[in-house]
Amino acid sequence: MASDGQLVVKFGKILAKRCLDHRCSMELLHAAEHTQSINSQLSIVARVKAVTGESKASSELLLSNVQNLIRAVQHVLRAAEAACVKGLGQASADPEEEAVAAFCQQWRKNLTQHRAKEALNSDRDELGLRKTRGAKAEPTLMSLVQEQPPRSRNIPKHPNPRKGHTIMDRHL
Repeated sequence: MASDGQLVVKFGKILAKRCLDHRCSMELLHAAEHTQSINSQLSIVARVKAVTGESKASSELLLSNVQNLIRAVQHVLRAAEAACVKGLGQASADPEEEAVAAFCQQWRKNLTQHRAKEALNSDRDELGLRKTRGAKAEPTLMSLVQEQPPRSRNIPKHPNPRKGHTIMDRHL
């Protein structure tokens, strides 16, 4: 879990660097740094728990840190969505940046298609307000991450990432 958290941090930092809107970039960078802190705490708690064994207090602390990491990752993904909507600059020749850009472009394409379908099949009332019953939710980066099948052959058995892996080699 901690190694996946590190991938999300890296994802957020790459997007923050490429985001054209300064405010969105700063929000994304802040969310990534916050996630990094929680991720580090989780790693430490997990190592301590591995050494000390089973105890109710250590299990509760570990669970609390996992829940905090999940909330932090969601914050990074929401900030990443805002950055993608505001616009991203050109990717460098770095393969990780290219993979992140492709991932974001796929989400943006899904969002654009969803919004176009919604505009054609308008479920609006007499005041022009969108009806909530039966309306499909817009695609999110979180849903795109959850749709991707895990690539088990690229995930090491031990949680330490192997040298040379890119951010998109592993299931977020």
